[in-house]
Amino acid sequence: MLWDSKESALRYDQWAKTPQGAFALRQEEKLLQGVIAPWPRRKQKLVDIGCGTGLFLEFFWSCGFDLTGIDSSPAMLALARDKIGHRADLHVGWAEHLPFEDREFDYAALTTVLEFVDNPGEVLREAMRVVRKGIVLMFLNRFSMYGCSARLFRKKTFLSRAHWFSWLEMRGLIQKNLSPGLIEARSILLGPPSTWNQAPVFRHVNSLPVFPWLGAVTAVRIDLTAPPAQTPLMAWNTEPTV
Repeated sequence: MLWDSKESALRYDQWAKTPQGAFALRQEEKLLQGVIAPWPRRKQKLVDIGCGTGLFLEFFWSCGFDLTGIDSSPAMLALARDKIGHRADLHVGWAEHLPFEDREFDYAALTTVLEFVDNPGEVLREAMRVVRKGIVLMFLNRFSMYGCSARLFRKKTFLSRAHWFSWLEMRGLIQKNLSPGLIEARSILLGPPSTWNQAPVFRHVNSLPVFPWLGAVTAVRIDLTAPPAQTPLMAWNTEPTV
């Protein structure tokens, strides 16, 4: 298992606390917020599959979901528990064999998980089994500037063991293994990692949601049923008036 040891889990978690990692994480949360904006949140159950050290558990909790997380690494889950406390139910388990009932949840999230499993199609099918309404996933874009630079310099990081997807490859994987009613996708972090900072021009370029085949990370909302018509929460610029 890649993250069995506490030291490995800590190294993974520490990246998100660096200036570059913190900037990237904020943009990824912004991307997810926009993609899942049509989903209802109140009294909706979401399972974060492969939640790792809990980098996105706080985000999903702040969105208003009733939250469950699962990961195969006890070391990572220990760090996740430190972050989220008792605001989420955490379980040790494998994404390929989830210990949940059919349609137990409303939604599932897979954030940078499919890159590290042997059979991503099996993981998608298992996620579909346990949800009723939809799945959101986020993946590393092979043909982004980030993906190209990572392959060019071949740095020895945990990402060197990942399978980087193209948007066409991921879309095909979704169509083959799920029965989507609607797919919406966009990406973020257009520049290479050296530009992931608060410099005005770089901040502007890297915070713009763009086409799903351009940015370093792509988020995909997969609706398994037709969502009810509503105004997304993010669309309100002012308080609604009567």
